[in-house]
Amino acid sequence: MEPIRIFYFSDVLCIWAYIAQIRLDELKTTFEDKIAIAHHFVPVFGVASEKLENRWRERGGLQGYSNHVQEVGKKFDHITVHPDIWTKVTPVSSTSCHLFLHAIKLVEADGLVEPDLQVFEKATWAFRKAFFTQLANVSDRKVQFEIAEELRLPIAAIQAQIDSGEAYAQLSKDFELVKEHTVTVSPTLIFNEGRQRLNGNVGYRVIEANIRELLHNPPGEQSWC
Repeated sequence: MEPIRIFYFSDVLCIWAYIAQIRLDELKTTFEDKIAIAHHFVPVFGVASEKLENRWRERGGLQGYSNHVQEVGKKFDHITVHPDIWTKVTPVSSTSCHLFLHAIKLVEADGLVEPDLQVFEKATWAFRKAFFTQLANVSDRKVQFEIAEELRLPIAAIQAQIDSGEAYAQLSKDFELVKEHTVTVSPTLIFNEGRQRLNGNVGYRVIEANIRELLHNPPGEQSWC
């Protein structure tokens, strides 16, 4: 049986995607080769500082948004959020991170790193964690390379994927998928060729139930519900 294909859209700077990582890890442990998760990026924070200053102007600006993110983070024991999040350091754009991570994914696809290491997913998590716990300005290319070096990734190969335009092409594909599926929320999970979706802070059991329903009632078969 073909694995259930899941499109997973997220923004590196999104608190809800940071929270949801543990759910993805649990899904992979529970379902193993029964699911195939394709990671894509949605630029919720493509123009981060300007967007937040405008949307939170009447609610305390960046400090107001920082307070909101901290309050959200306190509800989840498995994550840590720095008390100065979004105020002491305000990344300009998540798009730079997404481009760099696509370059890492291409390096992985080319077999330039050990395939079992899952370096793309590890790097994505490292970017999120660096921002939310250490206030790393992950939109800065210098910081991106520092994180890649800590992960012992081939820096020259990553830069080559950016310079050649390949990483930009993959990022453009994400933009097209975002439009095709009208994705506006991070994270968003899309199943069943676009017929099912889960947006935002969705609990693990809800995601699991959707997958089990698809496994027991494959597309094309009749279901009582």
